[in-house]
Amino acid sequence: MISAEGPPLARATALVDVLEALPRELRTRKHEVGIAMPYYREIRENPDVTAKETGITVDVRMGAKNYVAEFLEGRTAGGVQTFFIRCDEFFDRAGIYGEHGVPYEDNAARFIFFCKAALELARRMTPTPQILHLHDWAAALVPALVHHQQLPFATVLTIHHLAEQGSFWGLDFDLTNLPERYFKPRGVEFFGRLNLLKGGIVFADKITTVSERYRREMLTPGDAPGLDIVLREHAQRLVAILNGADYERWNPEADSLLPIQFGPGRIEGKSVCRDLLLDALALAPAPSGPVLGMVTRLVPEKGFDLLMPLLDRLLSDDVRLIILGEGDPGYETALAIAARKYPTKFAYRRTYDETLAHLIEAGADVTLIPSQIEPSGLSAMFSLKYGALPVARATGGIQEIIEDYDPTLDAGFGFLCYEKNPDAFWDTIKRARETFHDKWLWTTLVERAMSRDFSWAEAAQGYESLYAQLTLKAVA
Repeated sequence: MISAEGPPLARATALVDVLEALPRELRTRKHEVGIAMPYYREIRENPDVTAKETGITVDVRMGAKNYVAEFLEGRTAGGVQTFFIRCDEFFDRAGIYGEHGVPYEDNAARFIFFCKAALELARRMTPTPQILHLHDWAAALVPALVHHQQLPFATVLTIHHLAEQGSFWGLDFDLTNLPERYFKPRGVEFFGRLNLLKGGIVFADKITTVSERYRREMLTPGDAPGLDIVLREHAQRLVAILNGADYERWNPEADSLLPIQFGPGRIEGKSVCRDLLLDALALAPAPSGPVLGMVTRLVPEKGFDLLMPLLDRLLSDDVRLIILGEGDPGYETALAIAARKYPTKFAYRRTYDETLAHLIEAGADVTLIPSQIEPSGLSAMFSLKYGALPVARATGGIQEIIEDYDPTLDAGFGFLCYEKNPDAFWDTIKRARETFHDKWLWTTLVERAMSRDFSWAEAAQGYESLYAQLTLKAVA
């Protein structure tokens, strides 16, 4: 598996969660699995990470220049072999893709180098890998390189997030060292620009995405960010496999980061976590309304264009709100100002803190998910397991995970908003708040939510079947 993100990065992204859980699950199913990712400064400075030098280096050609890639070896917490690709010129930086919401200007060079170096690693491995599984745009040049060099690898590209495509100006194509024929509409070129994700779609043997609903959105004109026509052309190779939730990391019944564990049938511990969460953030223990939580990135696609117009209205109501996340500097500033304006009702923390993230899930009554785009809905899976009922925009994988509460049928365990405007989302919050005041009913919904199971076993079986198709085809 080749990915720009993965363990041991300490950040709450779907990609890190997937790269922790899916390889581990495949390993339990007796497959040999390895991960290749860049050796970032964050990893190098983490005292809990052991990365041994392999002594192997390769020269990587980038246009007219050579760069040296060093390979280090470690293991994830789940025991999966991990190879770190070191080139300090590209990866010894404070951020992964950029800083303060601004991408690094040389991201094209950084991740073209990463793709080439990861491919050189695969060529040197014994036994030779059968499958190269690429994740998102930063690894998506690999299928084009495999195709050009006619290497004996089957390739799978998983699109976790279509909006990020690795689109760069056309002159960056020279860094690939591919023949000019690859910079064509049937190659990596898209409207005169180098588009790494498009190249992956064109050349990968199989393409997957993380929910059936998101697959449909990707193929719908106007919904996909520009690549819908390319995806429709290659739709016969595009399949949906719903992500799983990493219950080894996110499970309130065994969560070592919580002051007290709880679960279905014994949810009293959630009230304890709620009180401790409010106390830790100096929020008022009253009023009697719900505690709302968000652990997220502060970007428009996560729905802050819906949420920000509601902040004053929301914080004048009988709720407490907690947001943990970083991203757009404008949103960060606005949230910091709101936290000062409502110091006993709203707490904003910018820097990701794993312990606080788990305590928010455990202590919140409601999780807000106003996202414009939510491909797999992993955050909703975690919230359900912790009994933090989601108020969510009905998009992508959310609709496969959350069943909207219907009082006439006494069915459901969350609250869905089907329109893309602040007033509609406010109405959905009010519906949840009104339900919250019926304590017996709310407890019933919490128990129902916590009993949902989105473990990785089914998703891993889906990938296993996909891999088998490719290896049988190669043998044939």
